[in-house]
Amino acid sequence: MVNSTSGDRSSEQPVLSWSRYDPERRFGARGKGSLSVGMLLSGMLAVVATLASYGGLYYFSNYYLAQMMLDRGPTQYACLLLGFWALFILVFKRYKLRLQRAPLDYPLTSDQQGFVLTSLTVDEVTSKIYTIAIDPERFVVFNRILIALSSLKNLGRVSDIDEILRSVGEKDESAMETSFSQLNGFLWAIPVLGFIGTVLGLSQSLSNFGSLLDESSDVGGIVSSLKQITGGLSTAFETTLVALVIALALQLMMTVQKQNEEEFLDEVSDYCLRQITSRIRILPLEEEREA
Repeated sequence: MVNSTSGDRSSEQPVLSWSRYDPERRFGARGKGSLSVGMLLSGMLAVVATLASYGGLYYFSNYYLAQMMLDRGPTQYACLLLGFWALFILVFKRYKLRLQRAPLDYPLTSDQQGFVLTSLTVDEVTSKIYTIAIDPERFVVFNRILIALSSLKNLGRVSDIDEILRSVGEKDESAMETSFSQLNGFLWAIPVLGFIGTVLGLSQSLSNFGSLLDESSDVGGIVSSLKQITGGLSTAFETTLVALVIALALQLMMTVQKQNEEEFLDEVSDYCLRQITSRIRILPLEEEREA
């Protein structure tokens, strides 16, 4: 990952590259921009992790936990697969966030005393951005600034620049919310799968009970059969237990990740305020001509 320690950033060679350091690109996938994660790579890794987990559980098939995962029907397999899928999405998002935070350590104007951003110095700031990152449009903060700078020459008020930055910021917030839609879907599906497993278990137990009533004529046989059926009911509810545990763990992890991304967007807005908005000065038309 990028080493983003503070210090002199005046190197001629760009030090940041989304195409080089994006975690999905490192695995050979196409990779999605900013904080979004593609479904294909994370899904493939989830399949591998699920198969490996069940391969390991077979070696401990005598233990209760292994039996809970192996002998309670197909819903356990589906829950674990979706759980791993969501987990890999969160892991990728964590590393993407670390990459997106790296540009915040690279000042654009604060290292120049008395620097004022005008339509005449836009190119200077733009050039500095491209000396920091090879593909700055892939970084949230640089993309936001480049959009504002490209409009600076055509605008007449500082408030207009601030409005553009705020508008792009709202778009970034919307994109961040959208990037969690896959996880929200998984967190909805996992408990539902657990309930489906419980219903299947109950249905099977009741079906067995009906068969036993037909086959047993004495009360003792029926009582003995009831003990077996109630034992089957307890195992049926384990499918919901596993699903709820997986969903709870993922929900806590997603909450932390979402909070971190919201804090990051706040940091981006503060960076734009300090580096761009607070340094803008619109020159009169005649002054620009003389310059």
